[in-house]
Amino acid sequence: MATSEYIRKNTGAGKQIVEALPSLVVPDNRISGPAFAPKLLLMLSDVLVISLTFAFVLVLKVRFLPGYGEFHSLSLLKAPVYYAFFGWFLLSLLFVCRRYGLYNLTRPFSGTHELRLVVQATLTAGLLLCGGLYLAHWNIASRTVVVLLICTSAFSLSVWRSGLRIARYRNFEKGVGTRNVVVLGNNYLSHALGQHIASNYRLGYRFLGHIAPGRLHTDEHTVVTDVLGTLDRLHQLTRLHFIDEVVIAQALPSEEVIGLLEQARELGIDVRTISGLYSDLATNSSIEYLGVYPVTSLHRTRSKFFSTVIKRIFDILFSTLALVIAAPLMVIVALAVRLDSPGPIFYISERVGKRGRVFPCFKFRTMVKDAEKKKKELVALNERDGILFKISNDPRITRVGRFLRKYSLDELPQFFNVLRGEMSIVGPRPPIASEVAQYELEHFRRLEVTPGLTGLWQVQARQDSSFAKYIELDTAYVENWSFWLDLKILMRTALVVIRGTGT
Repeated sequence: MATSEYIRKNTGAGKQIVEALPSLVVPDNRISGPAFAPKLLLMLSDVLVISLTFAFVLVLKVRFLPGYGEFHSLSLLKAPVYYAFFGWFLLSLLFVCRRYGLYNLTRPFSGTHELRLVVQATLTAGLLLCGGLYLAHWNIASRTVVVLLICTSAFSLSVWRSGLRIARYRNFEKGVGTRNVVVLGNNYLSHALGQHIASNYRLGYRFLGHIAPGRLHTDEHTVVTDVLGTLDRLHQLTRLHFIDEVVIAQALPSEEVIGLLEQARELGIDVRTISGLYSDLATNSSIEYLGVYPVTSLHRTRSKFFSTVIKRIFDILFSTLALVIAAPLMVIVALAVRLDSPGPIFYISERVGKRGRVFPCFKFRTMVKDAEKKKKELVALNERDGILFKISNDPRITRVGRFLRKYSLDELPQFFNVLRGEMSIVGPRPPIASEVAQYELEHFRRLEVTPGLTGLWQVQARQDSSFAKYIELDTAYVENWSFWLDLKILMRTALVVIRGTGT
């Protein structure tokens, strides 16, 4: 039964549901909201491309095309007309692109269709520019500049958008930047939607499987086989599989949907539904497209897009600067490791990163060559409780290795991991697979963010042997992360390194 029918037939329940809507359903605000930040970034990139194109057109006109004298004294102060009509052209182009849906994150059209829309938007903006010049009687504006601006803008935007699409598809193919999605339902529509998402990686989604409703409905047949669990296990499934979004593809009682929205708000996941199923719950939401399927949003989490972008830019700049400054020191350390004991200079271990992705973690070798084999003999001497392993005066550590650990110099090669995007400067330390295999359900929260070189545990409880404290601090970082928290941790890390409290 659809939501609208249920509300009409159950007046009392309907009133409670409607009263609960404002706090549960997040409307799709076209001006702001979780999708606003990436839209703005895409818009700003277009502004940059068109601005560079305009500068290229002016240089081309001044240096190589007839009418040189007209532009001989061109400057910011002496050519206000050209900058005025460029501003009008730029605003017109942004407006038309937005009307054509070129700034929507989920664009249902193909790459060829997008290029056609880009060219069409540029020509439309060009017509608006010509109309504006005619109405303003700006006869001094060069027709050559106007024509060149329109043509080169269409070309440069097409090349730019094609490059972005190709880069995005390559990342999606590698599993980078994708969102984990599950489909709620066990009918034919659910099956078709799941197959559509799974077979088209270019949508930017990783299809995990289906979630079955709490009970099966007698008027529908179960046709899906890849069922992760039932709706009442959503909390566990979200933690285990790092679910980002639930798409409802089956009509359910409104109480179940309201309960799902409450859980989604607590778990920080998005909820969308096939358009038309719950029109009363999505009255303020616009129609989007998941591939070829129209959907509407019932709940969206608060976006941290800008903070994440700033964090990544900071990671790249900081790690690059650190590698440049520390290059001579790293050469000395490499020679010392090589001369101190037989074995490779670097120690590469498989670590579990964000959302369970395994990556090679680089370090300077601080132990003897067969350290992993000797670890089994030292298990009884472990001074840490639970999963962690640590012993004082570990006989496997070399002389140079002990010094490197004391001042955390063995971790300098991990700046390469930061540049590769596998690690961040600040975040929970990346665990090994044997540790993750022993995790309890809530421990998986620390894998929801990119692991880091340093974190809360390193600066607050590095000598604490309690695994519970280790998890507590990492979970606190995940739940309260901000760029300013990263800066505080970095400053405290500097003090820890200077004091040489590492082991």
